Amino acid sequence: MNETRVIAALQVPAFWITDARPMSWYEDYVVSNARIFVENGISSIKLQDETTAPANAAPRTVARMARLGAALKRAFPKLDLGIILQAHDAEAALAVADGCDASFVRLKIFAGAAMNADGPRAALGPAATAYRDAIGRRDIRILADVHDRTAVPMAPVSNDVAAEWAAKLGADALVITGASFDDTLERITGVRARGLRTPVWIGGGITQSNVKRALGAAEGVIVSSSLRRDGAASDAMDRWDGARVRAFMDEVVR
Repeated sequence: MNETRVIAALQVPAFWITDARPMSWYEDYVVSNARIFVENGISSIKLQDETTAPANAAPRTVARMARLGAALKRAFPKLDLGIILQAHDAEAALAVADGCDASFVRLKIFAGAAMNADGPRAALGPAATAYRDAIGRRDIRILADVHDRTAVPMAPVSNDVAAEWAAKLGADALVITGASFDDTLERITGVRARGLRTPVWIGGGITQSNVKRALGAAEGVIVSSSLRRDGAASDAMDRWDGARVRAFMDEVVR
């Protein structure tokens, strides 16, 4: 997906209906924070919506995320851009990606069924691949979580079986994230033992101290929290720390 095998997650403050912030503020937020990543060596960013929804994404969320993605592509034309929505809505995520020319989406519950804080969630895989075909955008890659750690599977299906299901449903990459870093590595070992050729990415818990081990086990990593500036507010224009990003990337390429 990119040469460094690192995706930075850039979380966007929620689009609450009562929020008086203009779109220009959101554009400044995503561009200024993306610049911290780009100027310090990360060329792939996942734009992450934080707006909760009971099921499908609100039209306002889709429109705003597409606009923000387009703003990032204008500011950084070579950026490898991805999209994730808080809502359980594969078509909306792909529509946003199509609208702003993003190259991938991340879908949290792609195969099987799970329960999370918002209630039960069924597999997005069939709808995602069908919609991607319908809009003629098979070039938009799907990163599919396998037993996302923020949800509980609704059936006792092992991680390796769930990974095989996701691969068969059309995932271009599998996102594996355990309760701890060691648990993540154990889960990846189980998936590898099943003989799957689908690339594996680690979806969380990545730090400067473990990234080399992570990249020894997986094709890539997604990182965010460990690169944030100490004490930064969730709406800070410099929410991430450039020095930490640079040190992290120095470790990656060392």
